[in-house]
Amino acid sequence: MAIVSIKSQQVTFYDADGWILRAPVSTGTTGRETPAGVFAIVEKDKDHHSTLYDDAWMPNMQRITWNGIALHGGPLPGYAASHGCVRMPYEFAEDLFDKTRIGMRVIISPNDAAPVEFSHPALFVPKAEVIAAAPARAETLAREAEEAARTADEAKKAVATTAREAASLTASLRKLEWLKTRADGELAFADKTLAAAKTDQARARAEEQKQKATLKATQAATQFDTAKAEAKSKLDAAAAAKDVAKATQSRKADTAKAASEAKLALEPVSVYISRATQKIYVRRNTHRQWPDGGEVFDATIEVPVTIRNPDGPIGTHVFTAVARKDAGLRWTAVTIDSADDAKDALDRITIPQDVLDRIAPTVLPRSSIIVSDEPLNRETNYRTEFVAVLNNQPQGGLVTRRPTVEVPVASANYWGNNGYGFFFQPWNSQPGNTQPRRGQYYQPMQQRWW
Repeated sequence: MAIVSIKSQQVTFYDADGWILRAPVSTGTTGRETPAGVFAIVEKDKDHHSTLYDDAWMPNMQRITWNGIALHGGPLPGYAASHGCVRMPYEFAEDLFDKTRIGMRVIISPNDAAPVEFSHPALFVPKAEVIAAAPARAETLAREAEEAARTADEAKKAVATTAREAASLTASLRKLEWLKTRADGELAFADKTLAAAKTDQARARAEEQKQKATLKATQAATQFDTAKAEAKSKLDAAAAAKDVAKATQSRKADTAKAASEAKLALEPVSVYISRATQKIYVRRNTHRQWPDGGEVFDATIEVPVTIRNPDGPIGTHVFTAVARKDAGLRWTAVTIDSADDAKDALDRITIPQDVLDRIAPTVLPRSSIIVSDEPLNRETNYRTEFVAVLNNQPQGGLVTRRPTVEVPVASANYWGNNGYGFFFQPWNSQPGNTQPRRGQYYQPMQQRWW
């Protein structure tokens, strides 16, 4: 992780064993302050030029919001001087660039902060046997999902074929029914003609006409009955094909969901618990590249959470699993807004059991739990992990940037063969520092599996 101290104008990078890199920085000036809060790297660009500030060069740029807050190389006058970004020494930014990854935690603290060793019963404990079996399970479920998708596609084609055949027979049946009705009418007319005949010659002609009409009517009836039976068979087959297609589509969705969750279980998990919204948000990186930059994050878990004394401040704390330890994980804690201390904050939270069952058994190093008074910032979208800012600190550098335009929010299976489904939804930057701490800026994700 990286921790930027606005007070000390310094950035420190940490691995599992402690700090490894440290450098001076220059953060935002008054009115364009670098927002304090919790972020993650969402994009990297070796040779970036600003689209906001006259094509300004921002080498080795590592973006933490899509509206323009980033870490990058730049001039350091010895005090806060940027428009909201975090400037680092040019050589330091260059050396750092290849050492970081998308999703790396970036904490911007108003004061000095550092991770400390931490343990608590609420922190996730993985199951070694589940983690060991996870890769094979993901591979198996991926094959099942592919097979289910092929079966569903074949069933869909069968529905189209039987529907076309049934439609063709139905059209022929209507024509045969018309021919039968016409033949029956001719037979009825021949009967009347025979009954009205007065002479032997007239009766002979009428008999001959009736014989022809009877044969014609019999043939029409036979053809109609045969076609009717065949049409019924085809219609029954079409109905059966629809039922099969419905079942295969359901299995396709179920197996795609299972395969997606199994593959996501191979990734570190990030959890955000907001006192403002009384919700828990869970995200994992799919590593699916987006054409406009960045990677797409899975956001299919977003549910209510129980927080004891929900009206009392809880602070902002970041708990990170830094390494494996015996049968569990070694955790650190970073506090940047200390209403409650880290232990008391976790003591107040009860995570739903079904959420624990889904994520705890496979939790890996680099997983994290963030507990905060704050709602998620509107900059949190389909290409971010979490963006949360401290509303008791100035945010000028975030507010002055262009609002994020309408973006597509992922709404389908990230790992399946059919790609993404999206709906469009606006994500605007946070409207300043005038709202109460319980104000909700984040537009909730819709649950997309159900």
